[in-house]
Amino acid sequence: MPIIRRLPDNLVNQIAAGEVVERPAAAVKELVENALDAGARRIDITLRDGGKALLSVADDGCGMDPEQLALSVERHATSKLPDGDLTDIRTLGFRGEALPSIGAVSRLTITSRTESADHASAILVEGGSVHPVGPAPGGLGTRVEVRDLFFATPARLKFLKTSRTESQHAIDVVERLAMAHPHVAFTVTDEGRTPVRLTSNSGEEEAARLSRLGAVLGREFQENAIPVNAERAGVRLVGHIGLPTYNKPTAAGQYLFVNGRPVKDRLMVGAVRGAYADFLARDRHPVLALFLSLNPHDVDVNVHPAKTEVRFRDQALIRGLIVGALKHALAAAGHRASTTVAADTLASLTPRVAPQTSLLWEPQRPAAPPPYAHTHHAPPPVNREMAEAAWQFQAPQPMTAPAQSFAPAARAEEADAIAATPPSFPLGAARAQLHATYIVAQTENGIVIVDQHAAHERLVYERMKKEMLGGGVKRQGLLIPEVVELDPADAERVGERADELAEMGLVLESFGSGAIVVREVPAMLGARADVRGLIRDIADELAEMGDAHALREKLDAICSRMACHGSVRAGRPMNVDEMNALLRQMEATPHSGQCNHGRPTYVELKLGDIERLFGRR
Repeated sequence: MPIIRRLPDNLVNQIAAGEVVERPAAAVKELVENALDAGARRIDITLRDGGKALLSVADDGCGMDPEQLALSVERHATSKLPDGDLTDIRTLGFRGEALPSIGAVSRLTITSRTESADHASAILVEGGSVHPVGPAPGGLGTRVEVRDLFFATPARLKFLKTSRTESQHAIDVVERLAMAHPHVAFTVTDEGRTPVRLTSNSGEEEAARLSRLGAVLGREFQENAIPVNAERAGVRLVGHIGLPTYNKPTAAGQYLFVNGRPVKDRLMVGAVRGAYADFLARDRHPVLALFLSLNPHDVDVNVHPAKTEVRFRDQALIRGLIVGALKHALAAAGHRASTTVAADTLASLTPRVAPQTSLLWEPQRPAAPPPYAHTHHAPPPVNREMAEAAWQFQAPQPMTAPAQSFAPAARAEEADAIAATPPSFPLGAARAQLHATYIVAQTENGIVIVDQHAAHERLVYERMKKEMLGGGVKRQGLLIPEVVELDPADAERVGERADELAEMGLVLESFGSGAIVVREVPAMLGARADVRGLIRDIADELAEMGDAHALREKLDAICSRMACHGSVRAGRPMNVDEMNALLRQMEATPHSGQCNHGRPTYVELKLGDIERLFGRR
């Protein structure tokens, strides 16, 4: 029978290191957090071989005296629990295990100096063996050098990735912590290059935070970010969120913080998804950085050894605050769409210029095969006279009539009305309809192209939600009830939701084992509504979402589907009054910059952008 025995200290430290130090990035996280807790205003990180050969973190914080330096590498020794209360952690600690754990699997050197000391002191820990503290050269603050990480546990090295991958993980850790501390300067030096160089941002909190987020996430995020600032019951939420049209295919662009600590919390992620449910398809995710501050007694940060997960005392309060604050911020953005929509449009419109070639075919240059070498017959030579004639033919023709007379989809009697409408509105004045699908409007300094179906779909959806909150959607009865045949399982699912659907203006009931009879439809859908297609789409929506989603999310999805059926279809001609009415409704309706699936409803091109397309700038 195995005998229970006490493990030696070095093995205990190595086991603890396996929990805290999974890879070099984990050590970087521990050391940078210690530097922040020490009040550092500048932190410099140096990496070599992805942090495996060398990992150094230097700060200008308060430093440690020799006695404190000796205690810092002992097990269960920390300065971050002054009252011994594990429920009152007000720093990025509790980090009692970090330094001795790192020292157990590496060659750890700590050099530190306080403001009152005449010189710095240093201590060395090699594979868990602690050397005495001695004098050393060094300035104010602390410098921690970790060499030969995992040399004491070679098996751990086998599970590490390439140096480039490990370096990127460490850089990600630093950037996340830098987002939460915009007034601290950060640099990361890796094999002679400096991939991270963040200066200290002074000034107001919101401006400094946005500047730091722009430096880390890019200028595009800074241009398309909406501020968030809300407080409820002593819990404060601040940060910046991206417009719905500025999204990504994964949730990698979501950065969440609790009391300055980067976390990966399911509750917060779910709240973000719920707030954006009306604006994004299920396979798209917003880009944002949210910072939650609350009393340490109301959150448990010791759920995970790496402190990346938390547990809230009042989960309903946190979820409600996040959902409400984000929806309020998105509503305040109005019809605004992200600037990346115009940038992507310009990129697609910009011609890909091929290498310049002469119009005169010169077969006397055999250095490269002629462009028709793959065909059986080469093109005939082109003489200079023919080339000049071709250029003249392609030259623009002089205008012989006012430009308004060529407005596509605009009748002649509407030309005066088009020209007279001042383009002083945010979305301008309608000038034309192209392919019976896209509205072209002129603004004061550019043009706007609107997808009429996507825009009207958002308008109908917002109107339907407003009517539901006001007591129910207006309905109109069908002269002849519509019977829709479905799969028995689909028919049962739809029938079970009859009461909720009635609130949306859709009155139906089961009609046998595999059919649904529809008696009333929302008045906004109109008499031409495709009732059969609508019911089948609702059945598919319910089947896809299943029972895992909340009722509110299901109803929102069904409401979105009904709005799609009730909106102006692509291919429907519209006169000038109808087009301008749609533009004015978009300006007055929140969230009209994107449809219910997160796609943009309009693209705005500034006059300067158009001039660049034609080489005028």
